[in-house]
Amino acid sequence: MNELERWKHRFLTYLEVERGKSLLTRRNYDFYLTRFLTLSKLTKPEQITLDDVRDFRLALNRLENTRGATLKRSTQNYHLIALRSFLRYLARNDVTTLPAEKIELAKAGARQVAFLDGPDLDAFLDAPLTTREPELIKRRDKAMLELLFSSGLRVSELTGLRRDTVNPAKDDFTVRGKGDTLRLVFLSQAAKAALKAYLGLRRDDAPYLFIRHDRAAKQPTTNNQQPTTQPLTARSVQRLVAHYANLAGITKRVTPHVLRHSFATDLLMNGADIRSVQALLGHASITTTQIYTHVTNRQLKDVYQAFHGKRRR
Repeated sequence: MNELERWKHRFLTYLEVERGKSLLTRRNYDFYLTRFLTLSKLTKPEQITLDDVRDFRLALNRLENTRGATLKRSTQNYHLIALRSFLRYLARNDVTTLPAEKIELAKAGARQVAFLDGPDLDAFLDAPLTTREPELIKRRDKAMLELLFSSGLRVSELTGLRRDTVNPAKDDFTVRGKGDTLRLVFLSQAAKAALKAYLGLRRDDAPYLFIRHDRAAKQPTTNNQQPTTQPLTARSVQRLVAHYANLAGITKRVTPHVLRHSFATDLLMNGADIRSVQALLGHASITTTQIYTHVTNRQLKDVYQAFHGKRRR
């Protein structure tokens, strides 16, 4: 292991232990930085130059996946953000290296926000009840979809929910989100009713709110303890969401994050202010929330309808 790799390992430990970043964040930063070290073939912090960064950006721009598609500009920027954070960490530890502020991010185009509304949303949320699955599965999936749309939860937040934290008789509960931050989320009447129906059918003592209801769900334990029922994984939720979108006749790709977008868009289109939506989504920066404003600017529509084409007969 060379000097740069040792510093990378210390940096990743710093992110997890001192900054409280998730294991997923650590894994992503490890991937981005390892790619830089592999492509640059550098071994010491003082060797990093702006030319090396330019070469790295060029390599990222030309990199193709298995389908022949190049990396999105936003994905390229994730690599640069990780590298800048690493350089700042080195500087704070009095290690001579390239100043982080010399690295500029690539200019990204406006992000397209996908969301569901109107008949598509209604058909999607009702899709679980149209299947031939056992009633318990129908009610679980109905509750899951209603909760995602009602609360704007991230899929990782949803799968981590426990039964003792969500009470269908109450209008809100607290969730621990990114950066170990707590925020208040709310339940719609539809979500409360769906959760009550699902939990009313549960006959297990598993602690998680959404669990697998099949024989393979029970994972053996040691010391002759009773097997434990496993919660739904993020991947399982993604598959279920895609499945019900297909059943509802929706042709575009639907993911749990599309429901988060739908939650935010619904609030803004009905008059919510951007700062409140930021708090409800748990965004650290208002800049992240502003991706929704270009699809929900009601004032522009009012101006257009009031003033456009008035002189035409």
